[in-house]
Amino acid sequence: MNWSDHESFIRVYPPKEFNFDECLAFLGRSDQEVLHRINGGHVFKLIKVSGALVLFKVEYSNDSIIVEFLTKTPAIEIRNKVAAYIWDWFDLDCDLDEFYNLASQDKILRKLAQDYFGLRMISIQDLFEALTWAILGQQINLTFAYTLKRRFVERFGECLTYNGDTFWLFPSFEQISSLDVKDLRILQITGRKSEYIIGIANAMKNGELTKDFLKHQQDDQQTQILLMQYRGVGAWTANYVMMKCLHNKNSFPIADVGLHHAIKHQLGLERKPTIKEIEKLSLGWKGWQAYATFYLWRSLYDSNYS
Repeated sequence: MNWSDHESFIRVYPPKEFNFDECLAFLGRSDQEVLHRINGGHVFKLIKVSGALVLFKVEYSNDSIIVEFLTKTPAIEIRNKVAAYIWDWFDLDCDLDEFYNLASQDKILRKLAQDYFGLRMISIQDLFEALTWAILGQQINLTFAYTLKRRFVERFGECLTYNGDTFWLFPSFEQISSLDVKDLRILQITGRKSEYIIGIANAMKNGELTKDFLKHQQDDQQTQILLMQYRGVGAWTANYVMMKCLHNKNSFPIADVGLHHAIKHQLGLERKPTIKEIEKLSLGWKGWQAYATFYLWRSLYDSNYS
């Protein structure tokens, strides 16, 4: 982790393969997003560090990510944790050279890697948030998924108001574990999804499901199996969480509808490819299936996509 401390702000120095504008394009894909705000090329984000609410503004200048603290200057221990948060959020530990070498020889990824060079996997660091977001999005369109997330966050999350704007935190598993299904049903979350979310919150409260435990599994398949033992977590959800929360580059939500649309569009096909066809097309993506998927997803909200 490469950063410098300036008390009221910190500078984080990303690897050379980093494109802040591309990361902003991903972060700004929905005007219903409730967990960060983009304004004038800056991202405003509220997080909780060691029990304290920390609001900051993120911008990019002179090859560095500048993180400015907006309410008060936090202690050095918290500034250090914020630097770690930024490093993880933008997946800055990942050396993308191998992915770009692989992509340069792949008929699907070659152009995407050029068009979106420097885009990094934007992570969801909180395991409960990643699982809940994946469950909320099952079998509904993205627009409605964002609507449900906004309702969920604004009903149960903590917030902080700054200069007339309200910034939100995702609800904690501790709080959600104490709810009944009817508490989520009033937000138009289905009964089953409500049960799944509360069940996962309880598993995390009991300590049986933790990010630490999942990250220390030596085998990707074992991680997937561990996640899929929880109601509501199928192969797609498990792989999504492994991609976005656990930084697992082998994760491949191969049944994802958006992925199928993106491949169809990139290859100019008349129909969506079958799973077997995708398995064949993706043979060269080994070890980087997550990034291949992420770049294909990015192509779906490109202005040139029709």
